[in-house]
Amino acid sequence: MLKQLETFVAVVSQGSLSAAARQEGVVPAIIGRRIDALEDRLGVKLLTRSTRSLALTQEGAAFFEDCQRILADLEDAEAAVASGSGRARGHLRVSAPAGFGRKHVAPHIAGFQQLHPDVKVTLDLSDRLVDLQRDRIDCAIRISDLADSSLVAIRLAENRRVVVAAPAYLARHGLPLRLEDLAEHNCLSLGESQSRGWAFRREGEAVNLRVAGRLECNDGAVLHDWALQGLGLAWRSLWEVKDDLSDGRLVTVLDEFSAPDYPVCAVVPQRRLLPARVRHFVDYLRSVYADAAYWN
Repeated sequence: MLKQLETFVAVVSQGSLSAAARQEGVVPAIIGRRIDALEDRLGVKLLTRSTRSLALTQEGAAFFEDCQRILADLEDAEAAVASGSGRARGHLRVSAPAGFGRKHVAPHIAGFQQLHPDVKVTLDLSDRLVDLQRDRIDCAIRISDLADSSLVAIRLAENRRVVVAAPAYLARHGLPLRLEDLAEHNCLSLGESQSRGWAFRREGEAVNLRVAGRLECNDGAVLHDWALQGLGLAWRSLWEVKDDLSDGRLVTVLDEFSAPDYPVCAVVPQRRLLPARVRHFVDYLRSVYADAAYWN
């Protein structure tokens, strides 16, 4: 029964039987049989399925919410038992921004698993803002302030954001001296993920400016490349562009308006007790990032 509930939640969260099957490493037919068996057991239709689409019925939508709560409560119960021994086990699902995740999360997974060999890790790298509950994410690494009060943010490290451009771009379009000058420049935007705009501080007050330009992408690495090509201004994290600044490939502008540091945070659901696998992973990253030499 529990496997059927987990499969049902995975199918809804992933959007298809085939996606849920790939996540679990089985063929879609097995996933389909589990859903059929669950519907037969309950005596109701949970999903309407066709070759191209999948949708929840009214009963399925209500049951989906119940299943998510049941599975979360089960994880809490397991965590309560595991915390007594301090042993981490189970499946840890982590989400991180693509660029930061490649450089500063993925390289540390092996070290974490050496300490905690009973933990399986799935790392999702994406610049989209994941929904922890819907996507069944245990821990999301984010570089921003926390807007969702249903989540808890654990600070891991400080991070400064700067506006950068290639010298060739500034030679063609001039140097922005005021925040208002951004309206005259091609600002490389991260799209919906940066819907609140670029953050600055002017006369001691926080300012968020919506910027515009001819280029937009949901992948921060692409924006970085475009900036290096001299295609516009970009608002990037210092860890990403530090080497380019040192080598002169990029320069910073509007430094006097730089916003306070955006923290690197581990975002977790509000639960009474974090599963041991999540708690140990957060502590491991925090210990890595706490070494000042790491960022240099």
